[in-house]
Amino acid sequence: MNHHHHSHSHSAGRNLGVAFLLNLAFTLLEIGGGVWTNSIAILTDALHDSGDCFSLGLAWYLQWLSTRTADAKFTYGYRRFSALGALITGLVLIAGLSFVGYSAIQRMREPAEVHAPGMLLLAILGIAFNGFAAWKLHGGHSLKEKIARWHPGEDTLGWGAVLVGSGLMLVWDLPIIDPLLALLIALFVIWNVIRNLRRVVLVFLQSAPPEFDRAAFDRRMAEIPGVVGAHHTHTWTLDGESHVFSTHLVMRGASSREEIVAAKTRVHELLREQAFAHITVEVELEGETCASEHEGCESS
Repeated sequence: MNHHHHSHSHSAGRNLGVAFLLNLAFTLLEIGGGVWTNSIAILTDALHDSGDCFSLGLAWYLQWLSTRTADAKFTYGYRRFSALGALITGLVLIAGLSFVGYSAIQRMREPAEVHAPGMLLLAILGIAFNGFAAWKLHGGHSLKEKIARWHPGEDTLGWGAVLVGSGLMLVWDLPIIDPLLALLIALFVIWNVIRNLRRVVLVFLQSAPPEFDRAAFDRRMAEIPGVVGAHHTHTWTLDGESHVFSTHLVMRGASSREEIVAAKTRVHELLREQAFAHITVEVELEGETCASEHEGCESS
């Protein structure tokens, strides 16, 4: 289980590193190209890509940090830093896209002539650079990868729109197409980023993993031989991938040590099927006073 998580973490780190380096290289090219073509879509995207470089670089570092093992300061390990990277990446992306949208609206009021052939060339390069970066992050398991891939993914969509727009402007003199495309793309990507950020916020609020059905799991625990019920069942996720679980099992008063060990082992087996990395099972015998009396101790 741990080896499986570590391989995902190292893969995520490599993918984020490739996406960061590609984004940095293309941002420098994009700044020069935006000045050359006088395209607001390209210039604002260059500024937006500068923010992308920062957030992807930070996400890369936090991904590396999240692979560190537990210590006295972070007893669950550093995996939560991965979720922090996802949150920062998403917020930077929303801020950058908001600026793109504002700039596009301003340019729509006063459309300016653009260098359509140059835009066409840059669009082809943009699709190649960002398309490859998006492909490297595609299929990532972590929340950070899922949000981070919207950086090159959004850029690939944007350059695809620029390609279409510049092609149209080669035929018709319609400079308003440039800011209009930038605005539509910004709105589309902001919507998708907000959807993913909702999951990140739920991680920080320690909500239960969305795929975990607590009521159904309580019923499965009640089916374990010797178990009367369970209470104080709590579960949350560290980063969207690695989960934490704790519960109080109530067993028959005459339960033997072997039955208690077997019940605890069975709970661990059931949870290992669902990516739970930190499991705590406290056992109480029927009629025994619960150690957490202040929370109430009725069996479910």
